[in-house]
Amino acid sequence: MSALAYDWIAHHARYAPESPAITDVWTNRSLSYAGFDDRINRLAAHLRGAFGVTRGERVAMLAMNTSEHFEVLFACQRIGAIFLPLNWRLAPPELAFIVEDAAPSCLVVGGDFAAAAQAFGQRLPASRQLRFEYGAPSPYEAAISAAVPLAEPLDMYFDDPWTILYTSGTTGRPKGAQITYGMVFFSSINGIQKLEISSASRGLTFMPLFHAGGLYLFAAYIFHFGGSNLVMRSFDAQRALALLSDRKLGVSHLLGVPTQFIMMSELPGFAEADLSHVHTVTVGGAAAPVALLERYLGKGIVLQQGWGMTETAAMATVLSKAMAREKIGSCGLPVLYTRMRVVDPEGRDLPPGQTGELLIKGPTVTPGYWNRPAETRDAFVDGWLRTGDAVRMDEDGYLYVVDRLKDMYISGGENVYPLEVENALHRLPDVVEAAVVGVPDPKWGEVGRAFLVLRTPGAIDEADVLRHCEAHLARYKMPKQVRFVDVLPHNATGKLLKHALPRD
Repeated sequence: MSALAYDWIAHHARYAPESPAITDVWTNRSLSYAGFDDRINRLAAHLRGAFGVTRGERVAMLAMNTSEHFEVLFACQRIGAIFLPLNWRLAPPELAFIVEDAAPSCLVVGGDFAAAAQAFGQRLPASRQLRFEYGAPSPYEAAISAAVPLAEPLDMYFDDPWTILYTSGTTGRPKGAQITYGMVFFSSINGIQKLEISSASRGLTFMPLFHAGGLYLFAAYIFHFGGSNLVMRSFDAQRALALLSDRKLGVSHLLGVPTQFIMMSELPGFAEADLSHVHTVTVGGAAAPVALLERYLGKGIVLQQGWGMTETAAMATVLSKAMAREKIGSCGLPVLYTRMRVVDPEGRDLPPGQTGELLIKGPTVTPGYWNRPAETRDAFVDGWLRTGDAVRMDEDGYLYVVDRLKDMYISGGENVYPLEVENALHRLPDVVEAAVVGVPDPKWGEVGRAFLVLRTPGAIDEADVLRHCEAHLARYKMPKQVRFVDVLPHNATGKLLKHALPRD
């Protein structure tokens, strides 16, 4: 039997009951650890009593970001259930597929998604749903008030799954990565080591809570060590910058994706915003353009770039503040409880400087995908998880994300990684955001097509872009086509959706 998974919230409720635990920015409701613990205990009792939830059953949740997500997450621990947060941006058929695949026994649903939940039909009828209204009176609040606190929580162990997080399904049907208690434990230990989390930490979460970056980094890590979290309903650049600038709130830790940091940096108040009290600002989810990192460094803010994925409980590498300038563009070094390799297509280790696929092994790596034995087997090679990311390692062991392997295209027999081209495009002062994809070409097989969002429409034209690229890129890497657009498509976490860009 694996190691016991201890209950962080219950511990802090005993040790520091009046310490702040969580604040919901939308409802302005704040809970101490004692209040948070009591609500979790009562919710756990209701889920076990009213719905009969038992060990290993899934509890689904469909809602915007809210403090209730964490009540359900920790209530699941106490009754041995598996938390299943659903991506509210998915279409009804996509949500129905996940519900059918994971077969949850009940659903906690925000009132604004009650109509969408009707699409789950017989699998999750109204009698198996618990509705809440984001802090207002609701069946959820009534259930918590009426429940007798859970007397005997179950023991859970490191190998037990705590959460199932479904991938976006952009390259096929969604699959649920199993996140165990051990994964989150070791990942949070990595966090305290490299990102200096303590009981004094205060995190701001605006990443979606159906995503590993929202649920774990930093929120769950901070709960582990008795700090407090503010939860935004969703990302809003103006509101996020205002919260970060408020010294009385004392936000110390923040994670975002490059697009979110771009959006904040474009606001009129960014130049004057005082963020000097924000201790740790990390950027992940996609490789950040070097121009963006330099823009924040110019303001005295170190964006610590890191790399991780759902299957690694969010965190696997991080660049230290001390090396932020010297190794700019790197996602850093592997964290303590992780082993990594860079390999060629035959699985042979590559020397520094050469680009290959990143493999990872360690206690933060998922044991596999829910109901997907074949896809689990394909994802691992001799116990190493294939990440699908093309990276290179320098002589000092620092990793640089080159691109997703699936985004690479071949032009005239040469491999082209769009991220390198996008970094060059981001050095144009008028470019806010850039995306490059490979498109068919009768002569070269594939060529690059660049999509650009400009700060001022019409400020530059295609000829300007191509002249810039000629000065900064090898000719085979230069995009052959340039399209100017008002916006680029993103998913709920802010990642670019390159598959949605036209290739015809």
